[in-house]
Amino acid sequence: MGFRITSWNVNGIRNPFGYQPWREKRTFQAMFDLLEADIVVMQETKIQRKDLTDDMVLVPGWDVYFSLPRHKKGYSGVAIYTRNATCAPIRAEEGILGVLCPPRSSTQFRNLPKDQQIGGYPRPEQLSGNIDELLLDSEGRCVILEFPAFVLLGVYSPANRDESRVEFRMEFLQALDARVRNLVAEGKQVILAGDLNVSRAAADSTNIVENLRKEGLSMEEWMNLPSRRLFNHLVFGGTVQGDRDEGREQPVLWDLCREFHPAREGMNTCWDTKRNTRPANNGSRIDYVLCSHGLRDWFTEANIQEGLMGSDHCPVFATLADVVTTGKEKVSLLHLVNPAGMVDRDGRRLREWHPKDVLPLSAKLIPEFDRRQSIRDMFTKKSGAQPSSHSSSLGASESTPEAEPAGDMARREQLGSNKRKTSHAADHGLGLSDARHSAELESLIRSGLEAPSTPSSAKRAAGGGDRTSPSSPKRNKLIDGGSAASAATTVRATTLSRSSSSSASLNAMERKNAGSSRAATKGQTTLQGFFQPSSTKRMTGRGDGDAATSASANISAPFSCKQTTAAMPSEPLSSHETELASATGNLPLGKSGDDWPEDISDTGNPALETSTLPMEADRVIDPILAKESWSKLLGRRKLPRCEHNEPCISLVTKRPGVNCGRSFYICARPLGPSGEKERGSEWRCGTFIWSSDWNGSPS
Repeated sequence: MGFRITSWNVNGIRNPFGYQPWREKRTFQAMFDLLEADIVVMQETKIQRKDLTDDMVLVPGWDVYFSLPRHKKGYSGVAIYTRNATCAPIRAEEGILGVLCPPRSSTQFRNLPKDQQIGGYPRPEQLSGNIDELLLDSEGRCVILEFPAFVLLGVYSPANRDESRVEFRMEFLQALDARVRNLVAEGKQVILAGDLNVSRAAADSTNIVENLRKEGLSMEEWMNLPSRRLFNHLVFGGTVQGDRDEGREQPVLWDLCREFHPAREGMNTCWDTKRNTRPANNGSRIDYVLCSHGLRDWFTEANIQEGLMGSDHCPVFATLADVVTTGKEKVSLLHLVNPAGMVDRDGRRLREWHPKDVLPLSAKLIPEFDRRQSIRDMFTKKSGAQPSSHSSSLGASESTPEAEPAGDMARREQLGSNKRKTSHAADHGLGLSDARHSAELESLIRSGLEAPSTPSSAKRAAGGGDRTSPSSPKRNKLIDGGSAASAATTVRATTLSRSSSSSASLNAMERKNAGSSRAATKGQTTLQGFFQPSSTKRMTGRGDGDAATSASANISAPFSCKQTTAAMPSEPLSSHETELASATGNLPLGKSGDDWPEDISDTGNPALETSTLPMEADRVIDPILAKESWSKLLGRRKLPRCEHNEPCISLVTKRPGVNCGRSFYICARPLGPSGEKERGSEWRCGTFIWSSDWNGSPS
């Protein structure tokens, strides 16, 4: 299997989760297992410390070390994840120059005691000094981990986007070159992994000859660009035009992918997503895993994983052998990538990884995540753990009735009394809400508390069917001055009286439920209220607040307008008229919908349902014509076809000028290896049509 180191510019730490196969589980643990990696070096995480979450930091079985930008948001960022089961670093630093400080310390890394340093810090004469040292290390571009066998540098080098960053970029590359050379000079082995944003030679950039011809550059000039020349000084086999620079007489790192695939072309790791050049593999190789000379024979494989989507870059990996040769003896690699005393020379584990092995730079020690447990930890505790004396005494008090406090017993008896009163009220025909309110009121009186007078209690009283305000004089007198027995009798009598008066109607219970829902939904408009004409609302004399009567008002208003010219509200109906109207479903003349009781159904009168049919019958709509009319308005515009007889795609120009913002159609196929439109090939053809010039009808 081997020990695998993977480097990947993810272009946003969560960006891969939008693609297959990462979108299935959407966890970093599943991602790392699929990559089959033991160390994962991520670049361009584009995240700030305040945006770190549990799933990024508390990955089960993994530790993580971040270098995040101090000032810029959504920019740069490097993270190194290490699998606890196979490796554990002994030192960790952030930045190349060592001018930053460890967490909770004011001492710079390069000023720490020798036994706490990684070493190899660049000297002033090795740098140009044009960029402030603190600024150079504050963009979150480098994390350095030291293992017993080697020093690992995870790097994200600045890109050459404009002239303003050329000086910063060269200063960073010079510092990186100096740090690597100094570490090797101190006798330490080095692995450099990351996005260096520079291609070594013409074989590492597709169609470079044609591109240079367009830019007016020769191949010699391209190879002598400062960043490329410096990089070729660093690696074995690099092409350097002219004499080598002073202090860089010898290369120190091996380009592993090129060593294992010396003649391979198109080994690209980065593509232009805006131009969709990845399908044609029109890109460049700027992501590397490099190692010092002493580690060259330890590696058994190195390659790119161009089939894994999730970024504009693809992962690059290198695999170390399980057993390596140091001096004249063979040693298990696990012994060389773990602290002393964790794994012996034969690969037998002496002890498991422990949280005490976490280094100060680990993200797990950030205050927001320190000593945190995941949900899995809650279910994997040892079953043999004995409960504490406090929990034992607490469990005993809960299991023995004799130890129950007197206050709890009184409260339990009062709850049982309330339940009995509620069931008694239900047996005598009381509404459930009235019975609950009566029981609540009696319990409050007996306990000597004041009746609730907050707005929430008033809402509960209104929702329970009692239309009397909770602050009415009658109720206040009942609560403050009366005894418990008289108060309970008065409340019960009042409730029974209201219940008996309401039972005179055929639908008393429906009326009570309607009143309850109306009080609970005060101010909420029904769906039918949106279809009620404004003239009807003015005629009924009410707004939309009464949800129970809006439906009947919608139906009665057109009917009353046909029958009478004066639909003024009259006196309330008698009990006989109410029963008659409920039984027949007919409304007498002169009665508007708002004057009827709430239990009159708005669907019981067929005459009302068909009263508007004569008006609707005057309009005859042809469904075929209607469909054609709507299709003209809402139908999708027919797309032009390219030379391949395939639908084109629509894009918008963003280049400054007179055409900025205009949309156009081009061939939907990706660009070919040449990077240009091609006629008569399988790649993008030369079809181009301005949207304003296309008169295609909807499809």
